[in-house]
Amino acid sequence: MQGVGNNDQKVLVLAATNTPYALDQAIRRRFDKRIYIPLPDLKARQHMFKVHLGDTPHNLTESDFEHLARKTGGFSGSDISVCVKDVLFEPVRKTQDAMFFFKDPEGMWIPCGPKQQGAIQITMQDLAAKGLAAKILPPPISRTDFDKVLARQRPTVSKADLNVHERFTKEFGEEG
Repeated sequence: MQGVGNNDQKVLVLAATNTPYALDQAIRRRFDKRIYIPLPDLKARQHMFKVHLGDTPHNLTESDFEHLARKTGGFSGSDISVCVKDVLFEPVRKTQDAMFFFKDPEGMWIPCGPKQQGAIQITMQDLAAKGLAAKILPPPISRTDFDKVLARQRPTVSKADLNVHERFTKEFGEEG
């Protein structure tokens, strides 16, 4: 660290840690800024769900994204990423577990319930055995898929962790 930032080469040193309080004073002293970046707020979480879903087929509305953001208070960006990755498998799970499918106008087989108009009692394995595996279309992601995953997922950052970071920021840093 000796001499960093003392030349004309315009070197920028950027460092990040989840444990800034574990840095000794000699290291802390060498960084001009110590900025605390808090967990994402409601609007940021809402946007993160949209970004992580990308162009994956879904039927979520703006209201659904607001609901997800409210439900995930205390989640980190990483927690949201993990949640969405888990949700991306829900349509596959539904398709694998389906006992009924219907054939849409384009000839694609879509999993459904027994009361769906045009429902045929058949499994994904039966369709695949008939050479129709490429014609199976998993359903779009829904709010229910997120609710199912969020029922078993918890944030990885505790209130105690946040308190330690906030105390460190008050003593040695600044808000980001």
